[in-house]
Amino acid sequence: MTEPSLTATLHGSETLGDRVMKVNHAGEQGAIAVYATQRWIARWRAPEMVAELTDFLAHERRHRTLFAAELAKRGRARCRSYHLCALGGSAAGIVTGLMGRRAIAATTVAIERVVLHHLRLQLAALNGKDAAACSTIRAIIAEEQEHHDRSATRLGTPTLLERIIDRAIASATETVIWLGMRL
Repeated sequence: MTEPSLTATLHGSETLGDRVMKVNHAGEQGAIAVYATQRWIARWRAPEMVAELTDFLAHERRHRTLFAAELAKRGRARCRSYHLCALGGSAAGIVTGLMGRRAIAATTVAIERVVLHHLRLQLAALNGKDAAACSTIRAIIAEEQEHHDRSATRLGTPTLLERIIDRAIASATETVIWLGMRL
């Protein structure tokens, strides 16, 4: 059975690999918005996190570039959810940035846990069917795992509020992926 997040509304000659590249590209835009906004607020709320957020932001920009290049090779436009991802990422970045370093870490843990799950599902679905998509996905997994692990270590045992943040951010991330696969 196909994972619900991998069911897609394909347009014209679009393949599952095309759609996955579009959704991942939009997701990277969302991650850039989260980290950029959090970094801006962290300058006064959690200055000890600015360097880490700068690293994460650089990784996400590179990931977006990889997905954009793959979309260009395929002659595909970006996903219709691209701006939604940016808007949602900015909103999440503002709220969690204002809450401080632990909320910032909880946000990263939630987002990256969901993203890593979807990336692994995508690899399984595309294996043997779309080598270029698989290669692009594999090129980013280690850095996404690093973001998750660094933030999980920083967070330690989450409080009730951080568990609520985790559920809200994870649900929002799942929803945006689901929408992206259908728009």
